[in-house]
This record gives sequence, structure tokens and C-alpha cells, in this order.
Amino acid sequence: MEIVTHLINDTIEFYKWTLTIADKRVEKWPLMDNPLPTLAISTSYLLFLWLGPKYMKNREPFQLRKTLIVYNFSMVFLNFFIFKELFMAARAARYSYICQSVDYSDDPNEVRMAGALWWYFVSKGIEYLDTVFFILRKKFNQVTFLHVYHHCTMFTLWWIGIKWVAGGQSFFGAHMNALIHVLMYLYYGLASCGPKIQKYLWWKKYLTIIQMIQFHITIGHTALSLYVNCDFPHWMHYSLICYAITFIVLFGNFYYQTYRRQQPARRDASSSSKAAKALSNGNLNGFNKAANGAPLMGSKEEKPQENSGRRKRKGRAKRD
Repeated sequence: MEIVTHLINDTIEFYKWTLTIADKRVEKWPLMDNPLPTLAISTSYLLFLWLGPKYMKNREPFQLRKTLIVYNFSMVFLNFFIFKELFMAARAARYSYICQSVDYSDDPNEVRMAGALWWYFVSKGIEYLDTVFFILRKKFNQVTFLHVYHHCTMFTLWWIGIKWVAGGQSFFGAHMNALIHVLMYLYYGLASCGPKIQKYLWWKKYLTIIQMIQFHITIGHTALSLYVNCDFPHWMHYSLICYAITFIVLFGNFYYQTYRRQQPARRDASSSSKAAKALSNGNLNGFNKAANGAPLMGSKEEKPQENSGRRKRKGRAKRD
């Protein structure tokens, strides 16, 4: 028991020490004073994952078509705003895309950068609604481990990013991810418009490919930062590499299961369908042939020719 108490006390002391090096600019911003609100939101999200399907079990699914259209296109505009703010702030502050340390000053460009990253963090909390809508529409198959892992960890971990490193190298991943989410929510928004639009949305799988490319770029960029000994917390760099690897594995598995593994199954199904059709035609034709060979009901049978009574003489073979 003493060991547990000692461990808890050490953890509390360590957290108090980390607050002394936190970004003072963001400590009074919404959700940033302490981690409890963020943890409470994430816990509520996980609780809804458990209770939501139970609530919807014997109920009709909600359609939510108009709600989804408004939500998805709102997320398009929000992510575009974040992308634009990050890009403009980085350009104004002359950020390096190879190595950029965090500037904790009150420089307008740096505060603008921190504000854009805060909005990026908030957007990850709003994205919890993706799961809520899936459950209310009873699309339970969409609520996969990848989906939950991605949503829950992004919102929770980005609180740490905003609290301690709201700028510098943090902008690169958020900048890239916000642009990808513009495309992603644009797809979802168009898909929400109904079948007339859905038939033109052939590019869904390419969104997954772009996301996997993003994670590879993240690993390469982070490894380069470590190589040049960038003035940014190295433990965050190593953690980010490990985090990106988990996404490569999970998204890669999703891509294989969804787009690669189904192709042989579709070919087999097509071959089976053709074989079944041929077999069906063969049986049908065979039956028809048998029917045609049998005497038809109501038809007259041809009488055999009567013998004339004369026996045909067997001719002798002529000799040469």
C-alpha cells in the first residue's frame, strides 16, 4: 500500500512540475486549465459506445440526413479554416518545414499559430459526433476498433500537445491532417446528399491511401527532426513515430480487408454465378430435349408400316 501511495504522490509532484514548463499563453483558454474536462468528454464518449447500442437495440434507426449534411459540410469549413490559419501563421512567422522550435512569446503570428492548433484540438472533440451518428443510425459495423482508437486518442493526446507545445513542430502534422479532413468530410457531405450524388463518389478508397501516405510522411518528417537534433521534445518525437506506426498497421489492415481481400471474393462469386447459370441452362436444355424426344400428349403416333407379306429374297453376293 505504501508503494502505491508513494507512486501516486510522485505522479502528482511530476504533474505539478510539468505545469511549470507548460505554455502560459493557453492556460486560460477553454479546456486547457487542467485535463479533467478533456478526460470527462472522452470518458463520456466511451460510455456512449457502451450504452448507445443498448438504447438503439429495439428502436428504429434515425435517418438524420439533413443533420449529416449540415454537420459534414460544417466540418469541411472548420478544417479548411484550421488549414488556412496554420498555413498563414507558419508563412508569416517564416516557419521551417524541417525543424521549428516552439516560440512561447506573445508574437501575433505565434499566438495565431497556437490559436489554430487549439481549434484543431477542439475539432477532434467535435469529431466524436461521427460515432454518435453511426450509433443513432444503427451503423454499428462502422464503429470499429480503428474508428474508436483514432477518435479517442487524437482528442486526448492533442490536449498534451496544446498544453506544452502549441507551436513549432506541432504545426506540421495538424496542417497536413486538416487538409485531409477537408477532403474526407467533403466526401461524407456529398454522400449524405443521397444516391444521385453517391454514384459519382468512386474515390473513397483513395482517401484511405492518402491517410496512409500522411502517416509515412509524419514518420519521415519526425525522423528527420531527430536526425538534425531539432530543438523540440525528443520524447514527443519518439512517441509520435510509434503512434503513426499503429495507424499504418490499422489503416493498412482496413484497406486490405475492404479493398484487396474482397476482390478475389468478388471474382469467385462472379465465377460461381456464371457456373450456376451455365448449369441451370444445361439442366433446362436437357429437360427440353428429353421432352422433345418423348411423345407429346394429344398427338397422334405414326403407325408402323405393315409388311406386304412378301419376303424379300436375300440376294446372293456376286462373285467377281
